[in-house]
Amino acid sequence: MSEVSEQTAVLLGEASPPLAPDRTGPGGTLGLALGLLRTARPRQWVKNMLVVAAPAAAGRLLSHGTGARLTLVFVLFTAAASAVYLVNDAKDAEADRAHPVKRHRPVAAGQVPVSVAYAAGALLAALSTVAAFRYCNTMTAVLLVGYITMQLAYCVSLKHVLVVDLVVVTAGFLMRAMIGGVALGIPLSRWFLITAGFGALFMVSAKRYSESVQMNGGAATRALLSEYTTGYLRFVWQLAAGVAVLAYCLWAMEGGGTSHDGLLPWRQLSMIPFILAVLRYAVFADRGIAGAPEDVVLHDRALAFIGVTWTGLYALAVAHL
Repeated sequence: MSEVSEQTAVLLGEASPPLAPDRTGPGGTLGLALGLLRTARPRQWVKNMLVVAAPAAAGRLLSHGTGARLTLVFVLFTAAASAVYLVNDAKDAEADRAHPVKRHRPVAAGQVPVSVAYAAGALLAALSTVAAFRYCNTMTAVLLVGYITMQLAYCVSLKHVLVVDLVVVTAGFLMRAMIGGVALGIPLSRWFLITAGFGALFMVSAKRYSESVQMNGGAATRALLSEYTTGYLRFVWQLAAGVAVLAYCLWAMEGGGTSHDGLLPWRQLSMIPFILAVLRYAVFADRGIAGAPEDVVLHDRALAFIGVTWTGLYALAVAHL
């Protein structure tokens, strides 16, 4: 059959048009799946490694069954956080399309329909909650539900409230640090909570300060950023850094002498790299280049080395060697 005859047959309904080749572009199934994955922010999942903080601080990281339980908690928290990212991007899709950077997000770019992002976020939130109640203790499930509720409230309205937005983001980090201990039934000391909480506030406010400095009269990248002054944000991160250092030092000094810490006073010695890490991070904050905490830590060799040194000393203190 000639090409003209074939086209005539198609028009008359006597033949079916040739099927278009299967494409996996932005509108295809593969493109949708990749878009959902990107919206779930895989780069942010490293933050959920904080679930090991409390068990590590208590010296329970290598206990029997700890690895499996913490892996489960990590997966559940990652699913919960991804649910929040999906809902956030779906809600802000229209505003993101007018942003020079955020317009490339899958939902704003049209790769992921808004309704699909909402549905995927709701599904992840529901599954992580049900799994937490089924496979973890009640307090772990309650903490996870509290995280999801708080973060969704942040997406809807709390991110538009001065100071409260900083508190909510900081609380998210603190919940990550708490949930591993809660899942294992480990009591959380006041020094752990103070150090973790103000350490998180230090990094969050340092990031906001850097964004404010980089804005330099241009368009704000966050809804409230233009309402904060750089002087105020500098005050917040300096205050938070000071409290975190003080709390850590008070904890370390409670350890007593070598009879409690082993061959050497490892707890007291761990103060040195801890303070150096805060001072090093403050350099980036002061310059206005303290972006995402994970990027700062992973891309600065000196800070990474200080972190490894602190980890070693802390491990020796926990092991009483």
